[in-house]
Amino acid sequence: MPYIDSGGVWRNASVCGCKSSCSCGELCEIDLPGPVYDVVEVNEGGQILAAGLEYRLDAPGKLVRLGGECWQKCQDMAAAPGEPNTLTVTYRWGLPLDEAAVAAVSELTCQLILACLPAGTRGCGECRLPGNVTRVVRRGVELEMADPTLIFAEGRTGLATVDLWLRTVNPYGLTSPSRVYSPDYRRPRVTQWP
Repeated sequence: MPYIDSGGVWRNASVCGCKSSCSCGELCEIDLPGPVYDVVEVNEGGQILAAGLEYRLDAPGKLVRLGGECWQKCQDMAAAPGEPNTLTVTYRWGLPLDEAAVAAVSELTCQLILACLPAGTRGCGECRLPGNVTRVVRRGVELEMADPTLIFAEGRTGLATVDLWLRTVNPYGLTSPSRVYSPDYRRPRVTQWP
């Protein structure tokens, strides 16, 4: 319950029986927003903690203190990282990619870069992303291409590797992952990293 003390500073009331002015209990795990790909560094008051020995990352994004210790109760938010009474966690956001995903992202990135370059300066190839042409007639040869607006509306790119990967990982074109919730089921804890 927040209140303003006699000095005009916002504080949290100790209605829960806190023994410390910082928190009501020990904090042995921290929720990191994200999907967390990996933890780069944990700096507690200038000391770099060792992954696997002093902390671990449990899914989904819970940084757990190991060795029978908990994270410090008070954090000096005005201090620079690495100074006493500070805790800094540096981590990378994202999900791990397999080889097929890397190939699809690489092809799409290459084609997007080629699309941004002027036509005479591409050198390494022509852009294969669908343009706004649907029909070409030249010297008696007629070529009809798919309407790019329809390709994009279906969630495709017009690039074979990218579209194949998208259909493999999301065959029904869902816009978000499906979920099932049960109040009786508690998901088991899984160590994600290291």
